[in-house]
Amino acid sequence: MNDRFTLAVTGQSLIKHDIRDIAAPAFREVQSLLRQADLSFTNFEGTILGSHGGWPLKGSFFGSSEPVVLDALRAIGFRALSLSNNHAFDLGPSGVLSTLEEVEKREFLHAGLGRDHTDASRASTATIGGRRVAIVAMDGGPGPDFMYAANADDNRPGRPGVNRLRLSQVLEVDETAFGQIQAIRDKIGYTAIDLTNDSQPDDPPRLAPESEIGISRAVFRRSERFGRSVKIDEADLARNIAAIAAAAKDGSLVVAYLHHHHWASDWYQVPDWVSGVAKRCIDAGAHMFVSHGAPVLQPIEIYRGRPIFYSLGNFIFHVRSDKSTWTAPEVWESVIGLCSFGEDNGLIEITLYPVVIGGDEALTDGVLERRLAPHLATGESAERILRRCSDQSAGLGVDIELSNGVGTISF
Repeated sequence: MNDRFTLAVTGQSLIKHDIRDIAAPAFREVQSLLRQADLSFTNFEGTILGSHGGWPLKGSFFGSSEPVVLDALRAIGFRALSLSNNHAFDLGPSGVLSTLEEVEKREFLHAGLGRDHTDASRASTATIGGRRVAIVAMDGGPGPDFMYAANADDNRPGRPGVNRLRLSQVLEVDETAFGQIQAIRDKIGYTAIDLTNDSQPDDPPRLAPESEIGISRAVFRRSERFGRSVKIDEADLARNIAAIAAAAKDGSLVVAYLHHHHWASDWYQVPDWVSGVAKRCIDAGAHMFVSHGAPVLQPIEIYRGRPIFYSLGNFIFHVRSDKSTWTAPEVWESVIGLCSFGEDNGLIEITLYPVVIGGDEALTDGVLERRLAPHLATGESAERILRRCSDQSAGLGVDIELSNGVGTISF
């Protein structure tokens, strides 16, 4: 085993165009950073339109890409991908099969998507630079049941799809409101059969009968306050935790990954449930936890000497101006985290390099289609991005030292 192993992590890559020919020096500097790492990792936020075809299973937020985008990711410097996200099923099982086929042709280390439930749930492992590395990748939705992988049984065939961490959004109401909702349900004669019908094509939610009411797709929970919370399916979490633990026991440096859209109303806030999942993954043996979904950079936490990247925002974000609400500058800013591990997989140092998608000039013209590739940020932009990350992370006890446009977390 090498004495030192560097793993680079970035924001998610929603890539629809081949960007290899972009000659901007600041983009070349980003590529140099990724290539100097022993392994660079991103989430491929999409599905491939390939030999298996497929049909759109979404409305306005549908997306698919030609296989050439994987060549672009490989050329930029990535060798490891998460494939578990809300766009992975945009072409249905056919798109899943095409994505797997094209990713495997290019020999990416990948996780989170599979030909059935067993395949999607597994920890993917490889030996890279003398270091054994494993990735367990899951998606928390929200998404329809049919986008998640399933094994065959006596009554139905298997289904290609995404590795699931089932999450249910719950609306918390006080005792008075809960009684009123209960009375409304009973007076209109809303029954378990109605709930089953309204939940189609999904199965109805699993409810705690004394404290939860389901109407259509909404779940109301009796509480002492009004608010929203997320209920985690313990069986799904236990299955993913077991995969992490097995890979760690095998001696791998384990990356636990989660994609989800159950954000807080304030994108910069980390929901408590995400922190709980991250720490359970690390308790099981993960050496780092990485998450995407919220479209902005969120704080970094160090737990038991291991990093939690609650959201790394966007790295490549190919969206259309006429369809997009992603106009806030923070959506286009993130960091590359170069994480250095010692021979015992102990964390030595994290170096943070700020990036702006398209560079500063692209952020001023308002045409999102010109924001094609991440540029290494310098000057005031670098200071702004790093200072925001530093201020947020300080609230979680993490000290990020800023110097010459780079952030450093030392151990």
